[in-house]
Amino acid sequence: MESNPIRVCELLVGLPDVNVLGVIDHPDGPIRVVIECRSDRPTCPDCAGPVRIKDRPPVELVDLAAFGRPARLVWRKHRWWCPDPECPVGSWTGEDRRIGAPRLAMTDRAGRWVTLQVGKLGRTVAEVARELGCDWHTVNDTVIAYGQALLDDPDRIGTVTALGLDESLFLRQGPWRTQRWATSVVDVSAPGGARLLDVVPGRSAVGPSRWLEARPEEWRDQICWGVLDLSGPYRKVFDDTLGHVTQIADPFHGAPRGARTPRRPGCLPSVVAVTGRSRGPCWRRTCAVGTKRPDNVPHGQHHQMIVAG
Repeated sequence: MESNPIRVCELLVGLPDVNVLGVIDHPDGPIRVVIECRSDRPTCPDCAGPVRIKDRPPVELVDLAAFGRPARLVWRKHRWWCPDPECPVGSWTGEDRRIGAPRLAMTDRAGRWVTLQVGKLGRTVAEVARELGCDWHTVNDTVIAYGQALLDDPDRIGTVTALGLDESLFLRQGPWRTQRWATSVVDVSAPGGARLLDVVPGRSAVGPSRWLEARPEEWRDQICWGVLDLSGPYRKVFDDTLGHVTQIADPFHGAPRGARTPRRPGCLPSVVAVTGRSRGPCWRRTCAVGTKRPDNVPHGQHHQMIVAG
């Protein structure tokens, strides 16, 4: 058991190479822990000469909640300057990414935590901001910064053998509630269920085509199946960009509106009954995805469209 009070404070803060200078406790606000870096004095990056401390400005960062209370980390940074009058460097501020990333108002551990809460667990930015007792933009800017690094990881997507495209109403913008649509790019063959790969603006063929063209050719060649609804733009994406894949219609979209049944998550029907005449509009819609009327069904009766689910 640790009994040294200085070491106890360091363990509670949980950051490497820092000195705990004190704690500020406001009953109506978050608890503030004041720290400074415990590191060797650096040398000038240009002339390699000795440097001096110019000042120690405090920078307040949002941290994880401590013992049920919002917490802030007040980092007394070291601002260094080179005393050599001929050195062009001037002054600079020391950084430690283990504590916090530059130009973000949140500690590194809090940034990783909020990214997990919003990106993986699906919590809203407002909910996480209320828990940490900070501004909405503080959490949102951090999630974007940390999330972009994850999106830029070339190994994030992996091998995809079945790719799906579907549209969704992203938001209603402005006083006239203008609809803004987005296209979801989904790995249908992912282990454990479909996995969202990316979201591109719009529901035309331009966004998904550009997204696919940005992927390596070897990655595109591994795709064998394309899952889509009866949308013409999405068919154009597969025809122009992935012409070698076998296109499969989502059975929920393959039937006319009156024949659709609610689908449970992860449970799609493999046979959809289509009611209509063999040369009616419903049948033309069915033929648009490459199906045909069974030979043993007379004209004017019910037809069936076999769709891979």
